[in-house]
Amino acid sequence: MDPDALAKAFVEHYYSTFDANRTGLANLYQEGSMLTFEGQKIQGSQNIVSKLTSLPFQQCQHSITTVDCQPSGVNGGMLVFVSGNLQLAGEQHGLKFSQMFHLMPTQQGSYYVLNDIFRLNYA
Repeated sequence: MDPDALAKAFVEHYYSTFDANRTGLANLYQEGSMLTFEGQKIQGSQNIVSKLTSLPFQQCQHSITTVDCQPSGVNGGMLVFVSGNLQLAGEQHGLKFSQMFHLMPTQQGSYYVLNDIFRLNYA
């Protein structure tokens, strides 16, 4: 699959799952995966999902502005950089965010998130 198409498909799947059912993100991470969320480092699939499900909002909607990707290393990994807006339920103004994913192939032919870095972008 074309890397740009793969990145776009991953981003659509990730954010639609995040917005509808954050616990469904667990299968995208493994025990060696790491999330840095606003500077806080969290390792392991269960810990990452615990962090994401404990965020102080129940409903949100991501709208993606850009998706950039690059191949990463000889093992078929891929870097995916996303920017967009995050609209929280009940809030008038959206929040701008950036997120970087380092995707690695699995033996089953899919990808998992090895590294994930998320930051809100304050003006």
